[in-house]
Amino acid sequence: MRAAGSIPCWGWPDLIVFDLNCAAGDHRFEAWFASSDSFADQQARGLIGCPICGDSDVRKAVMAPRIGAKSNQLVAAEAKPAAASAPEISADLMRKVVAEIAAKQAEMLPQSRWVGRDFADAARAMHEGRVAEALIHGQTSPQEAQDLRDDGIAAMPLLVPIVPPEAAN
Repeated sequence: MRAAGSIPCWGWPDLIVFDLNCAAGDHRFEAWFASSDSFADQQARGLIGCPICGDSDVRKAVMAPRIGAKSNQLVAAEAKPAAASAPEISADLMRKVVAEIAAKQAEMLPQSRWVGRDFADAARAMHEGRVAEALIHGQTSPQEAQDLRDDGIAAMPLLVPIVPPEAAN
């Protein structure tokens, strides 16, 4: 399903990030899932696509495990050399990146149907096969968004806020 919902953009707890590779171009990218089962279900249904080439033959890439320190050990503060610090991003570069994201989103929205506050119901109906799959966007509560994720329904928040059509002049 290709659905995009506009919910407040705060962290989604208990998500797992996987590094993925597509078979067509061996492009490496990451994606977030509610669980390993959610990944497997979406992969089996061809719902995961490479953001670079669109290939839906996607597999997990080899990843280094994250292993926490033992709880009975003190964590020593690590001094990082200046060369290892992240480069500072200029305000101009940040404005350019945000403008490019907004432009891509604006390009995609006309291809999508506004469903308003019925987003969760519309996404679930497509997922269950009660209606044909289509690009949709709308609004949903954080709890409804969590319920969609728990059920393995592909949805994501819009990165740039939009004005609902009924509120636009």
